[in-house]
Amino acid sequence: MTRNEQVAATREALLRAAERLFAERGVHAVAHRQISEAAGQGNNAAVSYHFGTKADLVRAIAHRHAESIERNRQRMLDTEGEFTDLRGWVAFAVRPVTEHLDSLGTPSWYGRFIAQTTGDPALRALTSEASSAASPLMGRLTEGLNRCLPDLPAEVHAERAAMTRHLITCMVAERERALADDEPTARTSWRTTADGLIDAITALWQALATTGA
Repeated sequence: MTRNEQVAATREALLRAAERLFAERGVHAVAHRQISEAAGQGNNAAVSYHFGTKADLVRAIAHRHAESIERNRQRMLDTEGEFTDLRGWVAFAVRPVTEHLDSLGTPSWYGRFIAQTTGDPALRALTSEASSAASPLMGRLTEGLNRCLPDLPAEVHAERAAMTRHLITCMVAERERALADDEPTARTSWRTTADGLIDAITALWQALATTGA
């Protein structure tokens, strides 16, 4: 291997090890030394050398997956065109994520990694920043939902967008965990998991909005 190939292989091993440990134990419970050991690196400073801080490592993991999900979104738009109904835009939010999880095989850790990071305000800001940088098409999603629900108050729209993110995150993490532990799942595939999420989230956006203090 060339020097560049060795560096790339080491970075990949560290990313995969960190993602798994963060998903299984939580970000704050994992030290750089443990990541280096899990990646087969004898140098305990490998994480700092290749990525810097733990925050930089979290950002790198989130960005890598966000890029793949964004490619799925672009393919969906290229295939189906601009959506004209609410269910289409909800599918645009859901299917690129479940298709990415499907492509990772079993076991995977991305769903549980995101569930861990979104539970912490500081880490949520990091992953949101990394995902936003790699996901310009998310702006199209917001615009599409606004067009389908023009009378929905802005504060309710923001609230339901947050509910949508949490529902997708929690459900994909739960399915990923069950698959890794060889436990029964509610749905037989990632595609049908997406179907169930789209049903529920579409109904969520259509629910009567009660506003006021």
